[in-house]
Amino acid sequence: MTIQEQLISDVAIVRLGGRVTLTDGTTVFDNALQQLIKDGHLKIIIDLADVPYIDSTALGIILRAHATVTRRGGALKLLYVRGHVHELLELTKLLTVIESYESEADALASLGAARPPGQ
Repeated sequence: MTIQEQLISDVAIVRLGGRVTLTDGTTVFDNALQQLIKDGHLKIIIDLADVPYIDSTALGIILRAHATVTRRGGALKLLYVRGHVHELLELTKLLTVIESYESEADALASLGAARPPGQ
């Protein structure tokens, strides 16, 4: 699993790559989200474009982060949910709880942010 973070305005985008499972990076993923929240980033987008598979551990991490930022007045959104990940989120009804977008611009706009010109 790979993870990259990017800040656009007051929104943190977490870009994941590869499988996100108990044996493939959930600890790193959880630590990254918790550090962002600890640092005061309460608007988070998780980009899942390059994630073919997540397990229940990764799903729990996303849910916990969503609950934490929502409780603190922020929001967590998902970006590019596809394939197995989409099926899992649909099956668990989490797509009715966590908003998902197919456009980074739309996800940013939903959080009141816009990509600066030239990026």
